[in-house]
Amino acid sequence: QVQLVESGGGLVQAGGSLRLSCAASGRTFSSYAMGWFRQAPGKEREFVAAITRSGGSTYYADSVKGRFTISRDNAKNTVYLQMNSLKPEDTAVYYCAAHRSGTYYVSPAYNYWGQGTQVTVSS
Repeated sequence: QVQLVESGGGLVQAGGSLRLSCAASGRTFSSYAMGWFRQAPGKEREFVAAITRSGGSTYYADSVKGRFTISRDNAKNTVYLQMNSLKPEDTAVYYCAAHRSGTYYVSPAYNYWGQGTQVTVSS
């Protein structure tokens, strides 16, 4: 069992930056690849970024590539999402999740989820 708690969301102007954190409970954090997803009102949850267990490889949605950076600190049981050059279309609830198996890009591949943190980007 892994419990995930996101933090760091808020209101920011377009072009600004935010860093999201996701703190995990348990001693098995380093055995999970981790991902970030987001869900805007009226839209389906979509993949944002993922990172392998060691942090050696990262994956991004095309819409955030070059602007967002995922990282992790296994000693702190925490995964981060640095978001730069934010756009109004980045407005959503952001979720972190622990990967179970399969492709990183779809939500059914993840079996533990946080409660989400709201990110709002004003124009």
